[in-house]
Amino acid sequence: MSIMRTKSIEQSIADTDEPEYQLKKSLTALDLTVFGVGVVIGAGIFTLTGRVAHQMTGPAIVLSFIVAAVCCALAAMCYAEFASTVPVSGSAYTFSYASLGELLAWIIGWDLILEMFLGASVVAQGWSAYLGVLMEKLGMPIPAAIGYGGVIDLPAVLLIVALGALITIGIKESMRVNLVLVGVKLFIVLFVIVAGIMFINPANYTPFIPPAAAAEASATGFSWTQPLLQWLTGAAPTAFGWSGVFAGAALVFFAYIGFDVVATTAEEAHNPQKDLPIGIIASLTICTILYCAVAVVVTGMVNYADIDPKAALASAFVHHGQTWMATLISAGAVAGLTTVVLTLMIGATRIIFAMSRDNLLPIGIASVHPKFRTPWKITIIVTVVCAVTAGLTPIGVLEEMVNIGTLTAFILVSIAVVVLRRQRPDLPRAFKVPWSPVLPILSAVICFYLTLNLSIETWLRFLIWLAIGIVVYFAYGYRNARLSTGKALPHDIEQAMAEGHGPRPSDDHS
Repeated sequence: MSIMRTKSIEQSIADTDEPEYQLKKSLTALDLTVFGVGVVIGAGIFTLTGRVAHQMTGPAIVLSFIVAAVCCALAAMCYAEFASTVPVSGSAYTFSYASLGELLAWIIGWDLILEMFLGASVVAQGWSAYLGVLMEKLGMPIPAAIGYGGVIDLPAVLLIVALGALITIGIKESMRVNLVLVGVKLFIVLFVIVAGIMFINPANYTPFIPPAAAAEASATGFSWTQPLLQWLTGAAPTAFGWSGVFAGAALVFFAYIGFDVVATTAEEAHNPQKDLPIGIIASLTICTILYCAVAVVVTGMVNYADIDPKAALASAFVHHGQTWMATLISAGAVAGLTTVVLTLMIGATRIIFAMSRDNLLPIGIASVHPKFRTPWKITIIVTVVCAVTAGLTPIGVLEEMVNIGTLTAFILVSIAVVVLRRQRPDLPRAFKVPWSPVLPILSAVICFYLTLNLSIETWLRFLIWLAIGIVVYFAYGYRNARLSTGKALPHDIEQAMAEGHGPRPSDDHS
């Protein structure tokens, strides 16, 4: 048995027809675009813009957003090609299983679990912070002990539990709620842009790229929070300047996480070959335009040194005496961040579902609810883990962990596109990355560079997470994987074959 064994694309697609593990196909291109916009827009605008501008980039945060967007655009095209070629739940995990082999597929799936779990938890905490601001303005403050930053973040926990119940009921029902909340969020974001233009002071854009300054470090010149690249090159830890722009890009990259989540719903799309590329690319394009516009407006309204890193949008209008806008923005953030948590939780359930169906994780948790056609056992697990993490973990510890997990996935997907082009040139591809292999390789290089701009402590936590994942793989996944045992999915095989859905054991090994 080899750790580099691959699962054929034909078998991956055949598995989606297994009755006991078959998801409901109900999503359109519009659903997928809204899905992507719903998860992408939120964290970047409502929780990251102010902090990164204040601490690392100044007005040049718009350049950080553009750098991150270019990286994501290259990766998005790779995802679009794969998703249209292999329309199966699991996103980058499934793509890697078909091209790079089981071990790398496991690593990328393990990374994606990290991304989705922590991403949902981070954003739930951001939601709780804005809910606290909103309730205070409405004269009903949340007690400090059970609010954002308290002993337990109870609002974040309750949000995750409620969304977990919604996800269990059905993907289409979740998308309907998502559509309404995305509409509210986009209205407020556009309103902020239009209203904020009136308060822009051009003097706040000077200097556009503040001169580099020494960042916080220990007495020895070493800091666990300094970017890995600075430590490797021996450069002194700095903020602002061009190094701040690129370090900022590595952080605001978190704001773009979401378009890749669209690929996790491939199995539930009506026409995945057509709809998935549209959903992935359209959502990324819309979000990039809005992010840059908001960054320009916020840094023009308030000097970067005076921006409130916790609630930049709301405080910018308070700075100009528009307190009513702060209430409106807080309400919009509450609605907007709800969609982000919802879609990240859906993404997490689909990744685990795909890995469990391959028996790299226990297959017993992958069963689909007979009425709702959703992976209800996995949804419960995701809900519990995210609720505990959001309720008890400091937010600052989590964000960079999400970024490094996502960037690693992007690197492997970009490489996998090139590999699969060579291995299976015969496969029909509804969408192709132009100028391959140049653009996929460029995507991998840029993503790797951004990982080097993350902190040393983030890399250490990531390596520990990977080490745990490798242990789990060899302790369970390697021996129990369906490619190892040759076993079909545990349901009535004869009935499935009679319906034309039976597995093809000959496709189980490569």
